Amino acid sequence: MRQVALGLAAAVLTLLAGPAFAKVETIKGQVIDMSCYKMDKTNTGDHHQMPKGPMDGCATACAKAGQPLALLTTDGKVVQIAGDLAANKNEKLIAHVAHTVEVTGDVTTAADGSMKIAGTSLKMISK
Repeated sequence: MRQVALGLAAAVLTLLAGPAFAKVETIKGQVIDMSCYKMDKTNTGDHHQMPKGPMDGCATACAKAGQPLALLTTDGKVVQIAGDLAANKNEKLIAHVAHTVEVTGDVTTAADGSMKIAGTSLKMISK
């Protein structure tokens, strides 16, 4: 019984310490709307193909509604942008939708392989 309790305690500590193992990185990619991209991999700009037809300004509208934004890297990785840059319904990111940027922050990888960057700074690369 004691071994089970120790094992559970170790597991809880590992889960709680997860963010402590975050690594500060700079990731370059295009700012995309995660939801629309998951629905259709061609939805990388601000004009998206939706089930009811094309929609101009879709990514910007989703960003303003607080939908998660991400970086799409040149090697196809999708890294969700979180933290200060995503605060207040993506207020600091809206102007960069569909642009290529570099985001610096703590990068974590979940058990399912999904990645997240708690962005603290952003550098514009290209529109």
